[in-house]
Amino acid sequence: MQHELHAHSNLSITNQIQDHGQDMLISVPKEFSFTENYSHLSTATNESLYTLRDGMIYKAIAVDQEAAIVEISNYDEHHMLIRFVDEHQSISSALRIGVAQYVHDWFDLGTDLAPFYKMAAQDPLLEKAVVSFYGLRNMGIPDLYEAICWGFLGQQINLGFAYTLKRRLVEHFGQALTYEGKTYWLFPTAETIASLTVDELSAAGMTTVKKCEYLIDTAKLIVDGTLSKEQLLQVTDVKQAEKLLVKIRGIGPWTAHYVLMRCLRMPSAFPIDDVGLHNSIKHVLKMDAKPTKAHILELSAGWTLWESYATFYLWRFLY
Repeated sequence: MQHELHAHSNLSITNQIQDHGQDMLISVPKEFSFTENYSHLSTATNESLYTLRDGMIYKAIAVDQEAAIVEISNYDEHHMLIRFVDEHQSISSALRIGVAQYVHDWFDLGTDLAPFYKMAAQDPLLEKAVVSFYGLRNMGIPDLYEAICWGFLGQQINLGFAYTLKRRLVEHFGQALTYEGKTYWLFPTAETIASLTVDELSAAGMTTVKKCEYLIDTAKLIVDGTLSKEQLLQVTDVKQAEKLLVKIRGIGPWTAHYVLMRCLRMPSAFPIDDVGLHNSIKHVLKMDAKPTKAHILELSAGWTLWESYATFYLWRFLY
């Protein structure tokens, strides 16, 4: 049986970094385009956790009890530049390495896309996508709690409103870092949300009692150690990982596969019931109606171990 997780999941990335203190260069693979990934990030018009400005990405990143604001930009065809913007901040070695690890994971730099591109070039549904978006990575959500929350927030509402809910959650309960008059937010920690009541979350603009309960209950599971990213990374089979996640109240198959795809990087994760995926397939194939599940299974028969990337590339036609 093929191993489900990509081999990079637990590898050290120190050999991929040139560390110059305030600046770091991080190696990028051949099949990488900073422009394509920047373009993808720019589609989120109400994003609260990063800022795009003049071709650069600004983001607050926390590592344990430390945090910093970084500027991420293209350096050359082999590297991205990570710059700690506050020159007066003392940046520990642990914070530098943690930030580099976060960026590496966020951009999914450890995945070799060459086999995916070879497969997709022969696939009627994917051939246009991999040409149109060559170098795009599955931009992830490295933090498990944040990934699950985004899954909860996106359930049964349109994407625009999901971003509004996320901004409310972040700006009420997240940590703010400021630099030169601009504010950069960190996603609320599980510890923070676990300490709240449903009424407190509702007052912050969360729309349903159930979503508030899901957010708090899951935060408590993470705080008490019942649920962790490390625990899930030990599971090598996507169906087994899905079973673990759907035991959690509020997580159904769609949310489970979304988390497995965007956070755990399971290549076979496949949110087959996703409306965006259905609309993308309808768009590419110029269909009059959305495809049935049986039709999608037929179309995806050749995607084995690349279902996650195939879905992400198809989404890109719409988002």
